[in-house]
Amino acid sequence: MTELPQDLETAIAQAQAATKAAIEDGYRLMQVEFVDPELKAQPIAEQFIPTLTDMGYQLKVFFPDTGAAALARRDWGEVPFRIADLGSRRTPVTSQIEEDDECFLLVEPSDVEIEKVEQLCNAAGDRPVVLLLPRLESVATVGIGYAARQLRERFLSKLTSCYYVRPLPGAAVYRCYPSSWQVWIEGEENYTILKEMSSKPAGEELERLLMGEASETETIEAGTTETPVSEQRKRPSFLTEVQRFIRALTQ
Repeated sequence: MTELPQDLETAIAQAQAATKAAIEDGYRLMQVEFVDPELKAQPIAEQFIPTLTDMGYQLKVFFPDTGAAALARRDWGEVPFRIADLGSRRTPVTSQIEEDDECFLLVEPSDVEIEKVEQLCNAAGDRPVVLLLPRLESVATVGIGYAARQLRERFLSKLTSCYYVRPLPGAAVYRCYPSSWQVWIEGEENYTILKEMSSKPAGEELERLLMGEASETETIEAGTTETPVSEQRKRPSFLTEVQRFIRALTQ
């Protein structure tokens, strides 16, 4: 079982291993998420990229705009992969996909670029696409109406979270492929698994778990580790200071 990371370097290494395993198992649309707005995408991408190039892929790395792409070219210098951007309204992103591109990494795409991200993923066909540090939470959860529902069914639901870590005060939501989704809570000395589940816990379900209430989500199989309610740590106030895990992850 993969342990909850206690620093950013460990998290990146875990994400690399999870992504490699997901690609080898045939997944083609993946995302890697460290849910923390203070994290800087470019240095994380620089550390993450070798897991794709070492697999032998001709890689193309996309940034949301020309400025971010230019900054990466300046800072990284000569690299064994191509750097591009998602383009402007007049330049379709599909025009930047070449026949010999074998794998795509999208660095920090946001809800603003969602249409271009979907177009790129569709054009990629069976070539792997990895979304690194995507900012698509508002698209996935806030959008209402027919268009938003169609987007979720047509595209967002096809993305596989091969790595996800979201620090919370006194807790964390975590997934490292091929393991299941997990909710961890902070004890006196370290973090322990509160529950494992087959889908991402969010919203009221996550709140119930952290408050020690029964969840409506079934565990993956009988015998899955779950802390009895009587032994669960009470949910700390969300007004408390950022906990030890958050500090460690952002250092």
